[in-house]
Amino acid sequence: MFALILEKLSAWFETAERSRREAYLASSSDIVQLEQRIRSLETNGYSL
Repeated sequence: MFALILEKLSAWFETAERSRREAYLASSSDIVQLEQRIRSLETNGYSL
């Protein structure tokens, strides 16, 4: 039971984080800024 709750919470946090990263990338004003943001996320260990 506890493992199921942890699994659901983990999935929820992953979804929330993915949505936050997508919004951050979507708010880029141009392709150069988008590429810089993608590189920044990748160097900090986030997968896209």
